[in-house]
Parts: sequence; structure tokens; C-alpha cells
Amino acid sequence: MTIKHNSAVSFHYTLTDDDGQKLDSSAGKEPLAYLHGSGNIIPGLENALKGKNVGDSMVVAVPAAEGYGEVQPDLIQEVPRESFQGVDDIEVGMQFEAQTGNGDSVPVTVKAVTDEFVTVDGNHPLAGKDLNFDVSIESVRDATQEELDHGHVHGPGGHDH
Repeated sequence: MTIKHNSAVSFHYTLTDDDGQKLDSSAGKEPLAYLHGSGNIIPGLENALKGKNVGDSMVVAVPAAEGYGEVQPDLIQEVPRESFQGVDDIEVGMQFEAQTGNGDSVPVTVKAVTDEFVTVDGNHPLAGKDLNFDVSIESVRDATQEELDHGHVHGPGGHDH
């Protein structure tokens, strides 16, 4: 079966950056499952998988714009250290949930710390990076009506309710 809109797909992958550094992998785990056409995975990878079949293997180069996007400088902010009440030891690399003006919470990563300010970055950690996926298609099937209604694949490698 060929991957098309509303296919339930599972695949194994290894993700590397342009320097060849391994960033993530499904090796030794269940393959990743997604509903094709529902935006469950980054656009550049989803587009490259369209039309592929079970057993196909490929290396997919995904530019930053089709992955996690370019770095948005307005998502990098200096925040007064006093905003982190109750946290005595703030270190670069720590992650927090920040509240937006409309009440949503977004993950931010600490990029710098001084006595007065903490610089946080609300960009995805892989924003601005070109990504390389080594992919092997494990299964392709028509999605169930429940999966279509929920917008994601159920079961191993997918979502469990």
C-alpha cells in the first residue's frame, strides 16, 4: 500500500543534523506512527514520505523552514531573574513553562543567566537547523474512522487513549 492522505503509517528513523550528530532515533523502540496529512510530523518529512511503500528506505534532507522553522528572534527574551521566584539555581539549558499574554503556556529554554536577568528562548530546540532523517517504512494502512476523527494513529507507536 502506498502512503497517501489519511494513511496510518509507521516508520523507523534516525535523525541527524548537518554535522552528522545523532539527535534522535527510534532504534530499539516501537516505530513512530502518524496519520498522513494531519500534520503529526514536520512538513518536510511528511511530504517526502508521500507515495512511498512498506519496505522503502530513504534519507530525507529537511531544510529548517520545512522542519521546526527558522529561529524567530522575538521568541528570545531577557526576563528579570525575580520572575523565577522559588527557583534558586537557574542554569543554561534548563526548561520552563512560560505564560503568554493570552494565558497559553509555552516551553522556553534558558540560554543565559546573569545576576539580574535570565535569557529564555521560546523557539523549538531544533528551529533553524537543517535535519536529516534516515527512514524505513514499516507499515501503511488505511486509517480507521476513529483515528480520522481524532487526527492521529492509535496503538503501538501512536496515541493510546
